[in-house]
Amino acid sequence: MLDSSYLEQTVASVVEFSGVGLHSGAPVQMRLLPAPAGSGIVFRRTDLDNFEIPATGRNVAKVSYATSLMRQGVLISTTEHLLSAFIGLGVDNAVVELDNLELPILDGSALPFVEMISRAGVRSQRRKRTYLKILRPYELREGDKFIAVYPANQYSVSYAINFPHPLIGSEALKVELTNGSYVEQIASARTFGFLEQQHAMLNMGLIRGATRESCIVLTADGIDNPPLRYPDEFVRHKILDLIGDLALFGKRILGYVKADRAGHAMHTAIVSRILRDRSYWEEVTLDQQSDSRPTSERLAMAD
Repeated sequence: MLDSSYLEQTVASVVEFSGVGLHSGAPVQMRLLPAPAGSGIVFRRTDLDNFEIPATGRNVAKVSYATSLMRQGVLISTTEHLLSAFIGLGVDNAVVELDNLELPILDGSALPFVEMISRAGVRSQRRKRTYLKILRPYELREGDKFIAVYPANQYSVSYAINFPHPLIGSEALKVELTNGSYVEQIASARTFGFLEQQHAMLNMGLIRGATRESCIVLTADGIDNPPLRYPDEFVRHKILDLIGDLALFGKRILGYVKADRAGHAMHTAIVSRILRDRSYWEEVTLDQQSDSRPTSERLAMAD
């Protein structure tokens, strides 16, 4: 019998919830359902004849203030918080049903999704989990923005941010996504916005569903709705977003990701570029990962 960490997992039962989209302001009903091994995370629009969009890099649509997926003109928006929770809790396969175009923002963090997944339960499946193992470095730079992925035997991420605000300034943090660290260190970090940008963003058709209960509201010199959940909650939320965006690899990765002021567009760009070039990665299971022999030698032994 394999240890459960070697096996794929899905939610054990159906769980339902509702909320409002951050940018659309539209009400949405959602359900998380178990899915077969090997199927990945699939979004299903129940308002559009159950049209399905797999959560993979090839379906990435516009990314600016949130990460959206699109297939055949059908959109799913603001996917990153739920995808982050799935990675953090080790859920490989699930169907996400919703009756509108945008996932609910809830409290602005991944914690409500973590609680819902925990309520549904997580069960192991009869299939070995495969990981996307990074084989060589890939770096992407745009001005002062940077993101890179390096080979490593575990999944870890580091992020640095710099905002000209007295409560933020420069923050940096590195997290290893093992031993429950996601739930303890990342899941409850909320998204944040600046009060002075509110009118401009509303004029752009954004943040129509934002409230003081769904994000940290920063004033010119403080917070409109304290307290913070962590002293460095801002960079922790950026890590939360990064983990959700990198879920679009379609598998958990074995690698070290380093980001500096990157943002959703760069997060998803590095996913697309790495997936296009097989020289940067291979698929492995944990028992293969523990075998230090070259892949070609392992395959020869398997034959």
